[in-house]
Amino acid sequence: MSDALDIMARTLWGEARNTGITGMKHVASVILNRAKHPRWWGHDVASVCLKPYQFSCWNSDDPNLSKLSVVTVANRQFSDARYLAAQALAGNLVDETGGADSYYALSMPSPPSWIARATHTMSDGFHSFWRVELPAPGEQPPTPALVASDDNSADALNAAELNKHRG
Repeated sequence: MSDALDIMARTLWGEARNTGITGMKHVASVILNRAKHPRWWGHDVASVCLKPYQFSCWNSDDPNLSKLSVVTVANRQFSDARYLAAQALAGNLVDETGGADSYYALSMPSPPSWIARATHTMSDGFHSFWRVELPAPGEQPPTPALVASDDNSADALNAAELNKHRG
């Protein structure tokens, strides 16, 4: 799979189909914020979406993965996700997340540990959005020495948190 639009749409569908257009739009903003600021998390939309442990729908043990590969535009939510992905890639998506680079589902039993070093930007009732590495819009980016490594990134910490709950 190499089409950025398709990968982004499948990520939106896999991560936020039950949150409607608004929730999928917020996840799209996180993807774009990461792609605009290359780091360990990837350098473009496709690599950001497919980086291990960034978006759980792509994890090999996630029940969404098998559904993700077969969903088509006949599914209304996937059709919406494709529309949003096209809008996002065309630069027509307004970021309502305050520059968030990370989020977690509010349905998690407890917040992930990485929020201790992050700035909360918003919640939409389904997800809580945060800036872990990126500055607020309009601020200077962090110096390279302050950018998290793969070992202590939000996603690595989130993966460890998920594994701890699995057991």
